[in-house]
Order: sequence, then C-alpha cells, then structure tokens
Amino acid sequence: MAGDKQNEAKVSPTDENKENQSDGGLGLEILQIIKESQQQHGLRHGDYQRYRGYCSRRLRRLRKTLGFRMGNRHKFIGKKITVEMLSDSRYLLLVLMEAERAWSYAMQLKQEANTEPRKRFHLLARLRKAAKHSEKLEKLCESHRVDAKTKLEAQAYTAYLTGMVEFELQEWKPAMEAFNKCKTIYEKLASAFTEEMAALYRQRVDEISPNIRYCAYNIGDQNAINDLMQMRLTGGGGGMMAEKLESLITQARTKQAATMSEVEWRGRSVPVKIDKARIFLLGLGDNEAAIAQASNEETKEHLYETLLAECRDTIQAVREELKSEAKQRERGSEGDSGKVSNLQFLHSYLTYIKLCTLVKRNESMAHTLQAKLKEPEADENKRGPRPQDLIRLYDIILQSLAELSTLQGLEDDHTFQKEVSLKILVYKAYRCFFIAQSYVLVKKWSEALVLYERVLKYAKEVQSKAKNLNNSLKDLPDVQELIAEVNAEKYSLQAAAILDTDETAEVPSQQQVKDNRPLCDRLETFRLDSTLVGKQPNLVQFPPDFQPIPCKPLFFDLALNHVAFPPLDDKVEQKGKGGLTGYIKGIFGFGS
Repeated sequence: MAGDKQNEAKVSPTDENKENQSDGGLGLEILQIIKESQQQHGLRHGDYQRYRGYCSRRLRRLRKTLGFRMGNRHKFIGKKITVEMLSDSRYLLLVLMEAERAWSYAMQLKQEANTEPRKRFHLLARLRKAAKHSEKLEKLCESHRVDAKTKLEAQAYTAYLTGMVEFELQEWKPAMEAFNKCKTIYEKLASAFTEEMAALYRQRVDEISPNIRYCAYNIGDQNAINDLMQMRLTGGGGGMMAEKLESLITQARTKQAATMSEVEWRGRSVPVKIDKARIFLLGLGDNEAAIAQASNEETKEHLYETLLAECRDTIQAVREELKSEAKQRERGSEGDSGKVSNLQFLHSYLTYIKLCTLVKRNESMAHTLQAKLKEPEADENKRGPRPQDLIRLYDIILQSLAELSTLQGLEDDHTFQKEVSLKILVYKAYRCFFIAQSYVLVKKWSEALVLYERVLKYAKEVQSKAKNLNNSLKDLPDVQELIAEVNAEKYSLQAAAILDTDETAEVPSQQQVKDNRPLCDRLETFRLDSTLVGKQPNLVQFPPDFQPIPCKPLFFDLALNHVAFPPLDDKVEQKGKGGLTGYIKGIFGFGS
C-alpha cells in the first residue's frame, strides 16, 4: 500500500500535464489516463481490488484539492458537478475516476462470481453505475468549454461501458451497436493524431473486436465463428471474453462431434464414444493449421501450449474411462483375450499426439535458438543462447521418442518401431553435434573432433535405414545439411587447433616462466599471465605479511634494590623512654 502511494505521488505531475486547458478549451486525455493508471496500479496482474483502492484515494485527493467536499465527517451533503463549474479539467477527471472505480469493482466481482454466483447481481449494479457516471461525463463534455477531442473520447468511453452492460445482460444487438460506435470513434481518432496516441487507440480497438464478433455470432452471423476460433487460438479475447470464447468453441465442436463415431490410426478403426475426445479430435486439424500459419515464435509457442493442455485433459478423461472398464472386467467372468481394447488403443493414439506435439514444440524452440546462436552478440554483458541450451531441448525430444516406442498396442508394429528408431538416430546426431560445439567453446579440440565423427556415423546410419522406409524423413530435420555443416566445422576446428598450438609455441620461454609472486611485486618484469584476466587474478598478497615496527618502551625500576638511602634516625621521634614522668612533663610543657 505504501508503494502504491509513492507511485501515485510520482504519477500525479504527469497526469497534471494531461489535464490541461488547450486553446480550444478544457482537455482531458481520457484513454491515456485510464490506461496508464490501470497498468501502474494493479491491472497488469489482474488485481482489480488494488486499482479500485487507487481510484478511491485519487478521488479523495481531487475533492480536497478542488475544495469539492461532500459534507464533513459527521454529515454527508451530496453535490453534483455542473457545466458552470467547469473552470478546471480536474472536475472532468473527478467524474472519470468515479466511473473507473465502479467499473473496477464490477470486474473484481466478476472474478469472485465464479465461486459465488450471487455476486453477479452486484456486478451488474456496479456496471450500470459506471455507465451512469460515463454518461454524466459525456454530458459535461458537451459544453463549449471542452475541446473536440475530449468530447469524442468521452463519447467512446460511454459507448464502451454501455456495451459492457448490455454484453453482461446478453442483449447482443444493443451491445454490438455500442461497441461498433466505440470502435468507429477510436479508429477516427487514431487516424488524426500522433503515432503514439494512434497505437493506444488501436489497442483499444483490438480489445473491442472479440466482443463485436461474439455479439455477431449470437445474433446469427455464422461466419463469425471462424474468426472467434482463430482469436482464441492466438490468445486474443482476454479478460471477460476468454471464458465465453472457450464455451462457444466447445458448443460449436459438440454439435459437430455428434456426427463423429470413429477414428482410424495405424490401420485400425477405433470407435470414439467419449465426448471430450471427439471434440479434441475435431479441433486437432484447426489447431495444427493455426500453428502452421503462426506469424512469430511467441504465437506458435502459445498455440502449442493450448494444444498440449487440451490433449492432457482429453487423456485424463480417457484414463478415467479405462479405470471403470478395468473394474467391469474384474467383475465379469470373461478373461483377457490378449488384444488391446479399443479404449486402450484410443489412449495410445492420444498419447502419440501429445508426444509428437512435444517433439514439434521443442524442435521449433531449437530452430529459434540455432538462429540466435548464429547471430553476433549485440550486448556482451547479456547472456545469449549457448549450445548447452540446445542439448537440453534434444534430451527432452529423445525422452519423448523413447516413450513413443513403449505405447500399448504398437509393440508388434515393426514399421512404427523402425520409424521411431530412425527419428531417435536423427535427434541423437543433432544432440551430439551441439555437444561437440560446447567442447569447441572451451577449446577441447580432440573431444570435439571425436564427437563430430560420431555425428557423421549417426547421419550415415540414418541415410542407410531411410532407404527401406518411404516418407520417413519428410517431417525430420535435413540430415544432408547436418553432414555438410559437420564437415565445415571439422575443418574450422582443425585450423583453430593448429593456430592455438602455434600461438603457444611462439610465446618466448622467459615469458612462460611461472612466477607465483603477485603483480604488485613484479611490475618491472613483463610476463604473459592468463590468470590476470581470470576470475581470481593474483594482484596483491592478501592478507599481507607482518612487518616489524618500533614499539613504545616499557620502563622497569630495577635500581631500587641497589640504592643505599641515608639514615633518618635523628628525624624519627623517640617514644616510650620517659615513662609516666615524661608523660606528665609533656602535659604541662616542662619538657619542651
């Protein structure tokens, strides 16, 4: 909370510049203010409660600054902002923050409504409240004191919140009209202002587009379903649209799944009775097509993760059915015939899809890392990709292929086993190649050369086995290209090894003499010492040796025992010689 308040103190001067009064009248960068506030105060992590608290604190500060108090601590006195009061753009900001506070509370309740459905009523009430505040803002902006840009932004903001209310009420036509109005205004604004502001407006348009297509589908536009599927695969339609898109895609595939009864794989037809498996298998082709059309690696990675998550859920559903089938077999009297059941074969097929997807995903990541390895490093301080990273990826690929060879129902399929063994050889060759490159980096020439020879051995073995298997290498990396690269690397390695040996021989003998003294003690002599640029350079001796220093003298009185002091008997008073007579004389002073 303290960090939030510090951030608010830093943000306030910037916002003051956006709440300006231009030549055309009062101005307020509505979309920019709310986007920056949302990103800096919780919405980057989906924390609507934190953003609502920020809006409340900002409202309190604005009211205090403007002297627009709602009574005192003992009594509430409601006040309304009127057009006549618009002498400062902060009055507009006050209404905007009230709308944002109500909207953030509604979004917080939407998250909580997943477990507590009764909160949906409160959610709708807060959304209506936000839309009411936005309408008040739009009416205030109709004044001649407000510039044209702020008027358009206020209209777009009102249309957006109105569309959200209608969307939650499932009033698809009014919601679509409101979203279209909002989209049109932002598109016009994007074409009229700077590139920075245009990017902000286009981002808002991209956020609205999934809602418009979803409304169009519910109205009856069947063409919108394809756009929604593509949007869902590419990670679009976040926030409140994510769950609705998921349920919509599931409904569409469920209708198609009613016509699907079986699937054929490895020459065997398997009936598919589980609805979840039908839906997954129907969408498999769409997912693979979307992956092939992905424009960048980030999108492709997201698609792979989506496909793998669906596949795992489907395998879990089939596994539950397998457990119930096993219990029925135990109760029944019929024995096991030895043939793999249809359900078990379907489980093997789904596991095969999952493992193949894992292999393709890791291979895609390996290609990306290989491309980065060949690029020159722009920043020396930043750690770039290394051959060791690729070795890890190929280890995972080989592990997935090893699991493929143990699938139930395919033990006697010799063609399948040969294909898997061939793939294992190919990826072993690539793994061995990057292990060799990691040895080259540390100048272990002999080990790297032996590993390059092993790569060539694997590659030639692949070529000899691939002749008997048709179309076995079409989905695999090019082995011939690997052989050419290995031959080139071998020549480079031999040249580097020779140069390294020559450089060592050219160093004069006096410069190679080992001197264990620290650098500060041998500054007058030049030596080639590689340890000086290592992690533990020998610069000074630490801790330093002890050195003798003069100390404070200690004085001992040794002459005391040998000194003869003069007698003091004549100065010492003689006592006790007079007895009683002397005592009496002393009293009366006769003896003095």
